[in-house]
Amino acid sequence: MDLKDKLVSSFLAFENGVDANDCIHDIRNEAIKTFENKGFPSKKEEAWKYTSLNAILNHDYSVFSNKEHMVEYKDIKHYFIDDIETFKIVFIDGVYSSHLSQTTHGPMDICLMSAALTKPKYKAVIENYFNKVAVQDSLTSLNTAFTNEGAYIHIPKNKLVEKPIQIVYFSTGNEAATITQPRNLVVVDENSHVQIIERHQSLTDNAVLTNSVTEIFADKRAIVDYYKIQNDNLNASLIDNTFANQHDNSIVSVHTFSFGGKLTRNNLNFFQNGEHIDSILKGITIIKDKQHVDHNTLVHHIEPNCESHQDYKGIFSDRSTGVFNGKVIVEKEAQKTNAFQSNNNILLSDKASINTKPQLEIFADDVKCSHGCTIGQLDESAMFYMRSRGIAEKEAKALLMYAFSNNVLGSVKIKELKNRINNIIATKLGVSIGFDI
Repeated sequence: MDLKDKLVSSFLAFENGVDANDCIHDIRNEAIKTFENKGFPSKKEEAWKYTSLNAILNHDYSVFSNKEHMVEYKDIKHYFIDDIETFKIVFIDGVYSSHLSQTTHGPMDICLMSAALTKPKYKAVIENYFNKVAVQDSLTSLNTAFTNEGAYIHIPKNKLVEKPIQIVYFSTGNEAATITQPRNLVVVDENSHVQIIERHQSLTDNAVLTNSVTEIFADKRAIVDYYKIQNDNLNASLIDNTFANQHDNSIVSVHTFSFGGKLTRNNLNFFQNGEHIDSILKGITIIKDKQHVDHNTLVHHIEPNCESHQDYKGIFSDRSTGVFNGKVIVEKEAQKTNAFQSNNNILLSDKASINTKPQLEIFADDVKCSHGCTIGQLDESAMFYMRSRGIAEKEAKALLMYAFSNNVLGSVKIKELKNRINNIIATKLGVSIGFDI
């Protein structure tokens, strides 16, 4: 039995095990039908032309876990941003870990999807927002069909969340191979501001496949800063689907830092439903060996006087592969749009590769839109200049690569997170540099 058939046949048992008060049974049933009809995407589809899932679909994955596997905090402490106070929503093998988490209710809800799906107090928010912006492709539908747990974040009007929120998913490897389907819902009402850090981390050498979906809703004048840290081991694969729906004068930024994992696919979709909106998509990728990272982005400008900024940097060595497929759509009504898209890459090996495809579809005539990509190697003249001043070759390369990614790191608003990313980059480059960018 292949993985698709196993998932479809497991769905009924999954549904029977869900709380009877759960309010999305009908949505789940429609979603599994969509997945059954479409199956997993293949390279025959244009959006997946450069990314094949075949190698990660051959494992005999355990579909869901029914118990929490205990993990000691001392063993996972270094995966948290622990030098600042944060709210924490932590899951072990897809099951909520209360002793590792710090959630809250009251003026704002930073808690669990499972609670939101079953308790009457959350019903209105679920009915208004759940599965309303997510595009119903095969993988998103698969996640919807098996939705049970994840982060539920609702920030009411005029609220500045005083500390960041960390959402962390750990996989322990107690199964030979595991597939998880976390679902996050983030609703930020008018004039509110929240910062979120998300991480998926495998604690095992066993195969792990995560198919994650996050829906973000930013109301008028809301600000959402979302950071994704992807630095997993070489047997873990992540398909991350993020959908953002923005209204007037809102700002949503998503920074994606991809440093590890066997295969990582980031599907990032922004929909601008209002005026004076700013959408910010930035990322840094540093990979080696046979790692594969694919960024697939869409910004849909629907109304006038809005902006979007996409800036992705990639550094590839050994036999690693990068993909950037970025699309900006500007509708006829979206006059005065300012859209910028850039993808710049450095190849450190003759066997590393990057497939990049920036795209603009413009139906308005009064816009400022630009896109571009570069693929090259380190600047030899800059290397010579630094070597001539006594800087060793390894450190010179590292300095140039730090400078290459500087404008992405510069927009990270959480100092402690920025320091952590700097340290990860230094580790990836194999150097120690005593300054912050």
